[in-house]
Amino acid sequence: MQKKLKHLNVHAFLLSFPQILWVLILPSQIVSAQKNTTIPVNVGVVLDMDTWIGKMGLSCISMALSDFYSSHSDYKTRIVLNNRDSKKDVVGAAAAALDLLKNTEVQAIMGPVSSIQAEFINDLGDKAHVPIISFSATSTFLSPLSSPYFIRATQNDSSQVKAISSIVKAFGWREVVPIYVDNQLGEGILPFLTDAFDEINARIPYCSAIPSLATDEQIVAELHKLMTIQTRVFIVHLLPSLGSRLFAKAKQLGMMGAGYAWICTDAITDELHSIDPSIIDTMQGVLGVRPHVPNTAELQSFIKRWKLKFQQSNSDIVNPQLNVFGLWAYDSMTALAMAIEEAGVSNIGFDQLSDISGNSTDLESFGVSRNGPKLLQAMLGTAFQGLSGDFIIVDGQLESPVYDIVNVIGNGVKEIGFWTADKGIVRQINPITIKKLGTILWPGDTATPPKGWANPKNGKKLRVGVPVNSRFSQFVKVTRNSQTNTTMVEGYCIDIFDAVMALVPYAVPYEYVPFATSVGMSAGSYDDLVYQVYLGNFDAVAGDIAITANRSLYVDFSLAYTESGIAMIVPTDNQSRNTWIFLKPLTWDLWLTSFLAFITIGLLIWVLEHRINDEFRGPPLHQIGTILCFSFSTMVFAHQEKIVSNLARFVLVIWFLVVFILTQSYTASLTTRLTVQQLQPTITSVDELIKTRAYVGYQNASFLSKILLQMGFDESRLVAFNSSEELNDLSTKGSGNGGIAAVFDEIPYMKLILGTYCISNWISSCT
Repeated sequence: MQKKLKHLNVHAFLLSFPQILWVLILPSQIVSAQKNTTIPVNVGVVLDMDTWIGKMGLSCISMALSDFYSSHSDYKTRIVLNNRDSKKDVVGAAAAALDLLKNTEVQAIMGPVSSIQAEFINDLGDKAHVPIISFSATSTFLSPLSSPYFIRATQNDSSQVKAISSIVKAFGWREVVPIYVDNQLGEGILPFLTDAFDEINARIPYCSAIPSLATDEQIVAELHKLMTIQTRVFIVHLLPSLGSRLFAKAKQLGMMGAGYAWICTDAITDELHSIDPSIIDTMQGVLGVRPHVPNTAELQSFIKRWKLKFQQSNSDIVNPQLNVFGLWAYDSMTALAMAIEEAGVSNIGFDQLSDISGNSTDLESFGVSRNGPKLLQAMLGTAFQGLSGDFIIVDGQLESPVYDIVNVIGNGVKEIGFWTADKGIVRQINPITIKKLGTILWPGDTATPPKGWANPKNGKKLRVGVPVNSRFSQFVKVTRNSQTNTTMVEGYCIDIFDAVMALVPYAVPYEYVPFATSVGMSAGSYDDLVYQVYLGNFDAVAGDIAITANRSLYVDFSLAYTESGIAMIVPTDNQSRNTWIFLKPLTWDLWLTSFLAFITIGLLIWVLEHRINDEFRGPPLHQIGTILCFSFSTMVFAHQEKIVSNLARFVLVIWFLVVFILTQSYTASLTTRLTVQQLQPTITSVDELIKTRAYVGYQNASFLSKILLQMGFDESRLVAFNSSEELNDLSTKGSGNGGIAAVFDEIPYMKLILGTYCISNWISSCT
């Protein structure tokens, strides 16, 4: 019985076992069903896995997906990474992308690392309608306008040129020399640098292109070329490996000392933290620009987590340093995950092209993604606050609002300011108050900004011709020291030229070359000297060279720095030296009238006063003396007689007014004759000289001889003088005594003559 019951219980258990098993399995099936509701989306990753940027980028991409989906577990889509190694080769990158498009049918591709690889993969992405997202391809040759499915999740190289030109403008440099790698990376930025410097009136006298595989000998040879030019401001746009070698050789050649200015683009500045300390030591004083990354708590937390995880999988790398490319890789993968969810992308197959034949190549055998257009639009509209800052795609590439400006000091870099598109250079971003940079340590451990130029060691000097037959040594004087075999050039014109050249904001080496024969005599006239510039024998001429119409046909003149024109010097009127000049202010008629007026006034006052005033009475002789003394003493208001009659007082007031006017007019007239009349020339016109056939002087070998002949002077009446001393003698003798009656010359010479010899009886007059 017990066995039977036992058998029945076992049988009942076996009959109920499927139900129990179903109850136990049901919860796991429900959980599995929930997991199967997420949609996997294949995304390709094409990187150079053996390079630092490839390893760093892949680790950041993986962490971005892990962090994103852990905080967005409700998302229906899940990105599945399909990694491919491009093996640092363009063909390898293209083959990896082709495999992902054809065999895996990925919905997007992250990478590749280099711009050259991206340029070829972009064509595949455009053909398959698959977005190609690169976080490190910075070349300006890559444009989302020409490749609509290319998204540059990094800064364009051209976005930093404004920051660099602002630094150049801030220090007033007028010439810069770009040093760039001779490939697509370097050639792409050059046109943008040129345009930016043109806007601030800075010139690029020379472009230094260095091959990407340049040897040390090639680098040294190029640096020697840079030493022979005057510019000392260099813009370095090289890869970090090539840039490190460049600065090491520049240090050996003494080009990292005082007077030099070096500015690095972000290609080097972003990698300064990973460059060998010995190379950093050679870069002391170098300036650099790099994209600004806000120092947030989230960023610091991520860096710590990334270092820990990266070292676990790459134990051979000691103290790894994360740079901005890793942050862009993280943010771009985050943006892609957001865009895929928004667009509702699924792993549906590609539409195959209808015209694909059986003998087509691999480049023609993949189809077109159905999700591509909507995924592209979702990606272009994505904007969020990422680890690298504001992640906003504008016109197919990452927006670049702010750049850091750093200075290499010691073992690292120091932030000295920022550059923003709307404010330019500022000391701080928030609040923006000071529009200048902080303290800078320049090459050579100096705080003084370089002037940007220096005299080149082997540069060609400007040949400046100077006359040796100047009649006035105060303007130009050429002396030769036979013992030292050197020539000294001095004078007012030379001082002016030296002062002008000193103000030029760049070096212009020059030397003075006398226009003389082998024996030291003049090689020709001033016209001949000017013509040498036209022939190319001289680069310029400095001296007392007048601007004439004939000379202007061959050369360009500077603005006149002295009064220009031709002056005539003639003797003055000597009447001011006459002993009886005090009689000249009044005519004889006026003198007689004045005397009679004095007598008349005296008689009139006597008639009105003698009957009632005792002072006008007495003997006849006494009364006559009183009349004469009273009338003449009124001139100085010194009369002593007291006036009693009102009528006499009225007459006397009128007389005082007449006397006051008469004396003041006389004084003014006499003063004029004693001063102004000395400046009155004896000859007032050129026609008078021609009519009187007077002798006139002019400077020998001057262009004035032709002008005087054209004016109508007789050639026999022209007297040439060779020195200012000889002119002084001729002017002293006069025209009738073997001298001259007038002198014609340029105004600067005339002023010098009048000031040197104090010819008080001669006056200049412009003709």
